[in-house]
Formats: sequence, structure tokens, C-alpha cells
Amino acid sequence: MNKLRQPTEEITTYLRKHLSQGTTSTQRALCQHLNGLGYEVNQSKISRLLRKLGAIKSKNEQGHIAYGLPREPAPPNKTSLLHQMIIEIRSNETSIIIQTTPGAAAVIARMLDFHRQQSQILGTIAGDDTILVIPQSNPQIKQTLQAIETLLYA
Repeated sequence: MNKLRQPTEEITTYLRKHLSQGTTSTQRALCQHLNGLGYEVNQSKISRLLRKLGAIKSKNEQGHIAYGLPREPAPPNKTSLLHQMIIEIRSNETSIIIQTTPGAAAVIARMLDFHRQQSQILGTIAGDDTILVIPQSNPQIKQTLQAIETLLYA
């Protein structure tokens, strides 16, 4: 079987496995490795595939900088349509409750936790359709509520 015409899916699967080892520090090395295995790839294709996979450069277990896959996916960005999943946001003097469509609470809570400093919160607890938001400061809960609304509706 001639590997020079392999589909991108096969190369992507191989890259995923290779990146999980966290041993490759350059796109050129990945390209050379794949070419050595008979795949016809160039640096720009490797770059596109790495971006598609969400690969990042970070320190591996040996302390060297290498490409790898993040342990958990990044939350949705603020330009997504998350605000369409929010039914209601309400608060009292100590906490904020966000009511969402069924199944959306975890995604929205994940985004809020990821932007913890910007949204001025300590953290969240999410159920299926409800999020409990713990603010950094109870006296400033109105500012926290405004920061959350800005983050979710921007």
C-alpha cells in the first residue's frame, strides 16, 4: 500500500497519538518524522493539522518544550452563542444563580471558571440547567453580576 496518498484523517490520528507522547518540539521534526514514515506532508499542512487538533507547546515531563494536546479542551469562546442558552440570571446578597436550557449549565460554568478573574468569581457549581456562582466579594456582588453579564452577553 502506497502511503504517499493517505487521507488526512489517518495523518491526524497518527499525530494525535504522537502528540500524546509530548516529545516533538518543532513542526519541522513532525514533518520529517511523517515523511520518514512515507506520508507526503509539508510544514504548512502540519501547522494546519496542529491548529485543528488544538495542539499546544508546553513543558513535557522531562522539562523540555514540546508539542502536545491539552489535557482538557478550552471552553467555548465569548463569540459563541452561549447567551442563547441562558434563561435567567438572578442574585441576592451572597450568590448568583444562572438558569440555562437543559444540559447547558456545565458549558457555561466552565467558561465562567476559565475567566474567573474577569468575572470576579471564586468558582461555580453546575447542575444540568442551573449554575451556582460564588462571587469573590459579597459587598461587590452587583459588580460581579455585571461582569458576568458582560462576559456572557458580549
